[in-house]
Amino acid sequence: MEPLIHGILLAFGLILPLGVQNIFIFNQGAIHRKFTKALPAVITAGVCDTILIYLAVAGVSVIVFNFEWLKMLLFSAGFFFLAYMGLVIWKNKPEVRTNQEESRFSPRRQIVFAASVSLLNPHAILDTIGVIGTSSLAYTGYGKWVFTAACIGVSWLWFISLAVFGKKLGQINGNGKFLIRINQISAIIIWMMAIYMGYQLFSFFF
Repeated sequence: MEPLIHGILLAFGLILPLGVQNIFIFNQGAIHRKFTKALPAVITAGVCDTILIYLAVAGVSVIVFNFEWLKMLLFSAGFFFLAYMGLVIWKNKPEVRTNQEESRFSPRRQIVFAASVSLLNPHAILDTIGVIGTSSLAYTGYGKWVFTAACIGVSWLWFISLAVFGKKLGQINGNGKFLIRINQISAIIIWMMAIYMGYQLFSFFF
């Protein structure tokens, strides 16, 4: 019972803050007419988190934390991708009319972006590997896998809930202006995270 509760509380603590991954999933729920249209993003984010959590428990944290160049590579890739992603979301003009489906992200594009914000986000990787990986050391055998399953379960539940909540809020305004504002706010937050990531990358050299 202890590994289950520990895993649930820890996973919620890590996933609740407003991060790029959360913003993207919420955004896709808001701009699509049907929840099922946002499933590619939800499923991809869930699968990526599952992989990261499994690797964290498997002990990859030892590799990541022992190589400074790997951290620099993660921050560099994350900075440039977030800057690009913010621009794409800012320029995207979602419409609510059925004849404007082309303005929304295609399933393929959702998968690429969701995978990128999950796997090219140094903070998410370091948090997952550092916190979950380290916490899992308290358990062995069955307890460790219960802890792992709890973390993964919370991750999937959270992404589904985010997309559903986004869809409900996206229905508030029928002329599309509300969705455009959501995009703009999302882009600004993503750019702020890119700047912060760039600052941390800069600190590696000075």
